Amino acid sequence: MRANFRRPGLALAALAAALMGQTCAAWAESSDWAVNQGGRMRLVVLPADAQGTRAAALQIEPSPGWITYWREPGDAGIPPSITIAPESGYALTEVAYPVPKRIDNGDIHDIGYDAPVTLPLTLVASGAGTSSPGEINASVFIGLCRNICIPFQAELRLTPNDAEEAEETALIVAARARLPEPPAADFALKAHALSADGKHLSLTLTVPTQTKERDAEIFVTGPSGHVFLDESERKLSGDELTVVLPISGLPRKYDIHGKTWGVLVKAGGRAMETHLAFD
Repeated sequence: MRANFRRPGLALAALAAALMGQTCAAWAESSDWAVNQGGRMRLVVLPADAQGTRAAALQIEPSPGWITYWREPGDAGIPPSITIAPESGYALTEVAYPVPKRIDNGDIHDIGYDAPVTLPLTLVASGAGTSSPGEINASVFIGLCRNICIPFQAELRLTPNDAEEAEETALIVAARARLPEPPAADFALKAHALSADGKHLSLTLTVPTQTKERDAEIFVTGPSGHVFLDESERKLSGDELTVVLPISGLPRKYDIHGKTWGVLVKAGGRAMETHLAFD
């Protein structure tokens, strides 16, 4: 379960947060870089298609030794938050996340990225006249951590010139190639069940044939702010992996019926993401 910024140096981070607001604008397919102690970030937007939809991305480059976070960051930190100003004429309909890492630091277990990462975005035209180029303004808030955690907020602005640039296109294509794959015949969730007392989740998975029992990693995401990483049981038989995860810390009187959780599985050099639906 997430507990925001549970690290030394919080007082310094709070002071730094007051200095982090930045506005970075450019007349191109990418905004200027917003920079702080823990790294830098910028917005990249490609030309609109016939329906006015634009492929875009948030490019984040942590400084050496720093990390940033996945959509469920684990024990510490905050997930990225991206808001497109309504006057931009676009709605943000997708934020996708490349496969993250589990990053352990003592008793703190983070989920995120310790190297440059690009989050693919989709922007859909939301009003009349938005097919013409105009300024796109994104308010972005991320967390960056090393020995201290620094909330990093910036206004990223650009006016697309609608001339496709090979560098930006390649960046987004590469980022989408790093997303988890959907379920397939040789890599999928076969069954899942929550115990009657709600304290244990059992998963049965088909995993790639080259998977080694101890090498598979499983991230289960429950209600917002909750991620489950630990396992009490694990068994690999052929291409079938079964695991049991302890479940704790859910909101009081949480009713799982009708809810949908997520699961990301890393195994055999691949990563697959799917959902757990509870009747």
